[in-house]
Amino acid sequence: MIVSSNVSSNGRPDLNRFGPIGLVVVQSTSLCNLDCSYCYLPDRQKKRVFDLDMLPLLVSRILESPYAGPEFSLVWHAGEPLTLPTSWYDEATTILQRSLKEHGAEELEFTQHVQTNATLINDAWCDCFRRNRIVVGISVDGPEDIHDAHRRFRNGRGSHAMAMKGIEALHRNDLPFHCISVVTSDAMEQPERMYRFFRDNGINDVGFNVEEQEGINTSSSMQGSAMEENYRDFLRAFWRLSEQDGYPVVLREFEQVISLIQGNARMTQNELNRPFSILSVDWEGNFSTFDPELLSVASDRYGSFNLGNLKDLSLVESTHTEQFRRLMADMTSGVDTCQKGCEYFGLCGGGNGSNKFWEHGTLASSETNACRFGTQIPVQVLLERFEEGPPLPQPTVKQAV
Repeated sequence: MIVSSNVSSNGRPDLNRFGPIGLVVVQSTSLCNLDCSYCYLPDRQKKRVFDLDMLPLLVSRILESPYAGPEFSLVWHAGEPLTLPTSWYDEATTILQRSLKEHGAEELEFTQHVQTNATLINDAWCDCFRRNRIVVGISVDGPEDIHDAHRRFRNGRGSHAMAMKGIEALHRNDLPFHCISVVTSDAMEQPERMYRFFRDNGINDVGFNVEEQEGINTSSSMQGSAMEENYRDFLRAFWRLSEQDGYPVVLREFEQVISLIQGNARMTQNELNRPFSILSVDWEGNFSTFDPELLSVASDRYGSFNLGNLKDLSLVESTHTEQFRRLMADMTSGVDTCQKGCEYFGLCGGGNGSNKFWEHGTLASSETNACRFGTQIPVQVLLERFEEGPPLPQPTVKQAV
C-alpha cells in the first residue's frame, strides 16, 4: 500500500511496510569484457570479485531480518558474471544451499539467475547452468549492425558474433533463456528487422530497455517528443508482427499490463520503491535497497546510496541510519507525487527511483523520460489495440532449467 510516510509516530521506520525481499542482486565481479556505449557502471574494466566467504553472512542477514519472505531470487549481475570460472558458481551454489540448511530454511523457494552478454557461453557454461539450476538472462540488441554499434569489446570489435555463438550453445543444450534488449534510436527505425531477428533466432521472451540517462551514461539518444512518437510506432509495429505470427516473441512490456487489466488489478507500489523488496550487494559487501542501479552510486545530494556493509550492519540496523531516513523520505515523496498526479500510477506503482535521480537530481520527483518510454507508451499502444478489438492473448513464457 502506498502511504504518505513509512515512519511511525516515534520516528522509527515501520517495519511492517518493508519487504518482503523477493530479489537479491549480487555483484559477483565488477569486470565486464565489453565496453558498451550506454553502460552505467563506472568500474567495469576492473576485476574485483565478491568473496564467497561472505555468502553465509548474506543469507544470515536476510533470514534474521523481518523482511525475509517465502521465496527469493538471487541474480548475479552488475558486471559480466561469466568472466569468473564455472567452479566459482559451483562453490557459490554449495555454500548457498548449506547456509539455507543451517538456518532451517531448506523449504524456502530459492532460484539463482545470471544476466550475461552471452559472449562467453559455451557447452561448459550450459552444463554449469543446468547442474546449479541457474536461470539465464542474456543481453542482445538485435541484428549485427544495430547490436555492434553499441556493444563492443574494448578493442572496438563488435560482440554480436560471439553473443550469437552463446545463444546457439543455449539452444543446442535445450536451455531456455530470456532477453533484455536496449533500444536505441537506430534500432527504433527498424521494427521489422528487430522482430525478425528475435523470431528467427528462437528468442521468444524479450524485454525492451530504452536507452536511459543513468550512472556514467549522462545522455540518451532517445530524448525528445519525436523519439516518443517513433517509439510508439516501433512498439505498435513490433507487437502487431508478433501477434500476426501467433506470438513467437512475447514482450515483457505488454505482459504485465495485460495481466493487470484483465485481472482488474492496479499497483499501489513497486519493488523498486518499496524498501527491502530488493536487496543489492556489491563485490565488497556494501548493500542498498530500491533500484539495484543505485548500488555504489555517489551523489552530492545523498552521498552514497549504500546503507552499510554486511559485515557491520544488519538490514534492520541500516534503517535506523540518517542515510536511510533521507532516502526513504524522498522516495516516499516522489511516489506520493506520482500517485496524486499521474493517470498511469496504477500500472506503474510510482516509478523507478534511479531514473528520477538521474533525470531530476532527486528521488523526490515524478515523471521521467524512462516513465514515458517504459510505461506510458506501452500502455497507450496496448489500449489502442484493445479499442480495435481484443488482441490475441500472449502466452506466458516460463523459465526452467
